[in-house]
Amino acid sequence: MESAHEKRQKKQADFCTRPLLKKIILFTIPLILTGLLQLLYNAADIIVVGQFAGTEAQAAVGSTGALINLIVNLFLGLSVGALSVMSRCIGAKNLEKASRVEHTAVLISVIGGVVLGIVGFFLSGLFLRLMDTPDNVLPLSILYLKIYFVGMPFNLLYNFGASVMRACGDTKRPLIFLAIAGIANIGLNFLLVIGFNMSVAGVAIGTVTAQAISATLVVVWLMRGKGYPKLEMKKLRVHGAELVEMTKIGLPAGVQGTIFSLSNVMIQSSINGFGDVVMAGNTAAASVEGFVYVSMNAVSQACLTFSGQNFGADKHENINIVLLQCFLLVTGVGLVLGGLAYLGGNGLCFIFNRDPAVIEYGVERLLYTCVPYCICGIMEVLVGSLRGIGHSFVPMLVSIGGVCGLRIVWIYTLFAWVPELWMLYLSYPVSWAITALVHFICYLFVFKKEKRNMIRRRKEREALIKESEAAT
Repeated sequence: MESAHEKRQKKQADFCTRPLLKKIILFTIPLILTGLLQLLYNAADIIVVGQFAGTEAQAAVGSTGALINLIVNLFLGLSVGALSVMSRCIGAKNLEKASRVEHTAVLISVIGGVVLGIVGFFLSGLFLRLMDTPDNVLPLSILYLKIYFVGMPFNLLYNFGASVMRACGDTKRPLIFLAIAGIANIGLNFLLVIGFNMSVAGVAIGTVTAQAISATLVVVWLMRGKGYPKLEMKKLRVHGAELVEMTKIGLPAGVQGTIFSLSNVMIQSSINGFGDVVMAGNTAAASVEGFVYVSMNAVSQACLTFSGQNFGADKHENINIVLLQCFLLVTGVGLVLGGLAYLGGNGLCFIFNRDPAVIEYGVERLLYTCVPYCICGIMEVLVGSLRGIGHSFVPMLVSIGGVCGLRIVWIYTLFAWVPELWMLYLSYPVSWAITALVHFICYLFVFKKEKRNMIRRRKEREALIKESEAAT
């Protein structure tokens, strides 16, 4: 009779056996839908307040996005570390270690959520003033942020738990759980904003409630242990060795995301100087752009997971194949969705705000971000592959210099020389292209080194198996 351990191994997806393209696509589609649903949280907030609470309320909600990302990205980077380490454990069929990773990740998410919640709640006003948020939207922005950060433990718990599930090959259930929460979020938005006239407070409460629902569903499913190492409350503890591994991948990813967000905060601060109409147009366009980004980022996560499992199994011959197939996939997704977003920009921005001036400014941003967006997707896939094979520090340095550093320099030089919106937006595609090229060069050197290590480990494992068979 099979043990529970063996049954769980069979339920876990095999990402190390060719052909891989179909598996990558099937893995990616639920991830794309999950990302789209997560964006619908904020998009629903922006749409509802834009249509029923006015431009100021919409600008207040939209102007907080870059700041939220700046504050939470450090801990969300650790969830990337959990995904990478967990994928390698699954590839190596080491469920005992995978269990330690899971319990460490869940506990860290709760601790991190509480810390971020406290920081965000009490320092919201200070951060928004540093971003030069206009006085007419500042009180509403502060109110939205304070309520949003109350739900931060739920936010991180869902993301860490979902990372564990995805590393084991399950992208469908995180999608289902998020869909349930998303329906609740939209319903609460309409109820609280339209029914009770609660404006930004209503959409913030709806978002926090939805995050609590999704986090609860993920935790309950992990506790059932179907297809994963079983989550048990009595085993929750921080395992030092596993935390170090997660941190080696996740901390650079988090620092990269934080500094990346810092450059976006600086751009947002520059946009704030153009007034609330431009802010609202930028907010609408950024929301549309986000749907394209998460679709490409899903391919990057697939690349990380597949590369991680094959790295854990020492199947170096599959890693380049995964990268090439993800290249083709993300380029197609970026070109199609980015092009459609720009061509349909007027109608899409109209969903968020009916003001013609707001729509015009929104479409202007889409031209510079969505049309060349596939370049950003290629950059993200390269980062995913590097993290999958255990390297996160190098892409962090490249991204800080290539994306963040270049944008900051751009703001203080070219944008200062030509203080127009188009010049500000042009910094996006230029920084993506330069950074993607440097990432590719780094990948060639890193993979060459890791290939030798994988060949050596496989030979050592095969020799041990032969010795064991000879002894019996």
